[in-house]
Amino acid sequence: MTATPGSAEPTPSRAGRNLPAAIASGVVLAALVVMSLAWVPWLFGVLAAIVLVIALHELITAFAGAGIHVARTPVYVTTVVAMAAAYIAGAEALLAVMGAGVVAVLLWRIRRGSEGYLQDVSASIFLLGYVALMAGFTMLMLAAPDGPWRIIVFILLTIGNDIGGYATGVLFGKHPIAPQISPKKSWEGLAGSLVVQCLIGVGAFIWIFEAPWWQGLIMGAVLTVTATAGDFAESAIKRDLGVKDMGSLLPGHGGIMDRLDSLVVNAFAAWALFALFLGQA
Repeated sequence: MTATPGSAEPTPSRAGRNLPAAIASGVVLAALVVMSLAWVPWLFGVLAAIVLVIALHELITAFAGAGIHVARTPVYVTTVVAMAAAYIAGAEALLAVMGAGVVAVLLWRIRRGSEGYLQDVSASIFLLGYVALMAGFTMLMLAAPDGPWRIIVFILLTIGNDIGGYATGVLFGKHPIAPQISPKKSWEGLAGSLVVQCLIGVGAFIWIFEAPWWQGLIMGAVLTVTATAGDFAESAIKRDLGVKDMGSLLPGHGGIMDRLDSLVVNAFAAWALFALFLGQA
């Protein structure tokens, strides 16, 4: 049925999004992050834990639709405990919790018997690495003396990747990077992401961290690669599972995991580069 003039039906953009709804939900999420960091930094960890549990629920539900049964309880618990451990006690505590989580998954899944054991355990450990470990690196960033600023810059860089890629891809995108996985992602969009992230990185390192500009340039370039990898990885997961979106909670974006795809992979790269250039403690 064709919408009549003046109807309220949202029209997807050329990139396949309901752009006004996507912008509105993005602004709300950004406001919550900024308010938590400005008020009491550890509240950001609480907000992040809630968001990640929802994202895990989306992933676990999608896996179940493909006949893969994740060890839910160990995955949920390990994710939340890993975040707290990383913030309070550092990288060694994060590693210890992740190791305990793997052991818990191996034992927990035994209750269902041997059929499908390898598949289910592999998926469960994948989620520990994909979500819990990456979340831990975010909390390691937050624990630094200038942690709130590191989180803000890390998020700004990731948003810059989306904005630069979206705008340039819509206007000039003609050459898909991997059409079999994500046909709307183009080399032109990647170039736009690179330019925007490098500009944000240079500005942040000069004016926020008072560090050499070239460090921000490197960070912007590296996070362009990792953010794009995260985007493609989630697209590949969805295609393999036969789903369009991981959920429908965020208007214009799909599910929570559809919004975190670049952030979870960027978390490690951002933590490593911040630690290298600015130090961790």
